[in-house]
Amino acid sequence: MKLNAQEDSQITVRIISVTTVRFHMASKPNFGEKMIPSSERKVLLPGSTMRIGTPSTPPAKSQSDWATRVQDFPLFAEILLNDRAQIVGAARERQFPRGQTIYIEGDNQRQVVLLTSGSAKMIQCGLDGSAVILRLCGPGELVGTLGVSLQAKYRSTSQAVTKCSALVWESSVFESLARRYPSLRLNVAYILYKQLEDMEDRFREISTERVASRLSRQVMRLVEQVGIHSNGSVEIKITREELAQLIGTSLYTVSRLLSAWDRQEIVTTRREGVVVNNLKALEDFID
Repeated sequence: MKLNAQEDSQITVRIISVTTVRFHMASKPNFGEKMIPSSERKVLLPGSTMRIGTPSTPPAKSQSDWATRVQDFPLFAEILLNDRAQIVGAARERQFPRGQTIYIEGDNQRQVVLLTSGSAKMIQCGLDGSAVILRLCGPGELVGTLGVSLQAKYRSTSQAVTKCSALVWESSVFESLARRYPSLRLNVAYILYKQLEDMEDRFREISTERVASRLSRQVMRLVEQVGIHSNGSVEIKITREELAQLIGTSLYTVSRLLSAWDRQEIVTTRREGVVVNNLKALEDFID
């Protein structure tokens, strides 16, 4: 079949446009993003203008909202509103579904992650494959420990315990912000100090206290960190196995203690959580 010049030109344009879309899909996989059906993809027509997007950061109004929202977070203590807006504006918001790995032990520290909702745990595994939870983070806390240099590596693996949202900075960007805002660097140092203090307390507890006392202390910490208050009770979304990994004991021992406390109506045990009904009675188990 013989085509005239105009039809031949139209066919050439369509072939080029479709090839461009396929090259884009192959060279930049859409990992973790919403897949766009082929019927909804826009193919550029001859003479139209392509708009190149910029990295996703909170818009100006959103920066102001975030600056107000994070004012009580330890990372932003003593930092003025306009400075908080500048710091937040350099981050992007990310969502982590329950169970998703945030980073892996041994990887280079490429990001700084600040939880704004949900909770995450830091895990280390022994040579026999057994896991221990170093700490659990809640809203307003940094996930993990920041390195002293951009070449530092993660010392643990971090995983979302519940659905989380977070502000994420690239490590090099956060380092520049810390140099620009001295209060930010001081706040990071204070956060590291509090993390070390917490680790020292837990090490002492494991060495000197009964399991019931350690479990009671840990549940009360979690009430303050990630507790959801409702009708005079506080719910903690954590499994019995995770509680055992936090206090250095067996799943059987934690299950036995929680069942006994459940019969006394101090707590209510659930499949993937614990509801604390009587904080005063729970405190009585502390040595």
